Amino acid sequence: MSPFTMPVILLAAGQSSRMRGRDKLLEKVDGMPLLRRQAMMLRSVTTGPVIVALPAPTHPRYEALTGLDFAALPVPDAAEGMNASLRRAFAALPADAPCAMLLLADLPDLTAADLCQVAAAVDLTTSAQIWRGATALGKAGHPIVFKADLFALFADLVGDGGGREIVQAAQGNVVLVPLPDSHARRDLDTLEDWAAWRAERGAT
Repeated sequence: MSPFTMPVILLAAGQSSRMRGRDKLLEKVDGMPLLRRQAMMLRSVTTGPVIVALPAPTHPRYEALTGLDFAALPVPDAAEGMNASLRRAFAALPADAPCAMLLLADLPDLTAADLCQVAAAVDLTTSAQIWRGATALGKAGHPIVFKADLFALFADLVGDGGGREIVQAAQGNVVLVPLPDSHARRDLDTLEDWAAWRAERGAT
């Protein structure tokens, strides 16, 4: 597993609206809040910037990231939807970045090896514009690597589409990278999702 150099954006500004008062990104995974685990994993695989899109400062998620090497990106308009985070995050990338990796913070099955596998598939000399993780059955998911010539398109996004318009426009230039099982897609949005996932792992 070789570290890579591209910057990574971690989307963590959502409201956990389906968790009935709990914060899914502060749920414990491997003995720590999921958000901290994800940020530590990213820091272990890239030597580039790790940009974490977060709610407005004072949110408890900041405390979960204490002491880590990352760039906090407050998203005061996060209630608009995911595209608010995408607009700000892609605008915050280094001007000379040839590509950048994006992933959601609530995908607890993703591993450092998965991220490196997607990064290793990137070939900027081809016509491809997007490389993204997929399930073992070929369903597209995360992480997603975008070539720099797509960055400017994120400035015009509104709502909660999550960049789907940009991915759809690049069809024919998207490379899917199969990852184990459902690592690329399994998110945990409800208490029931968390209970089922923990039961499968034999965790409490």
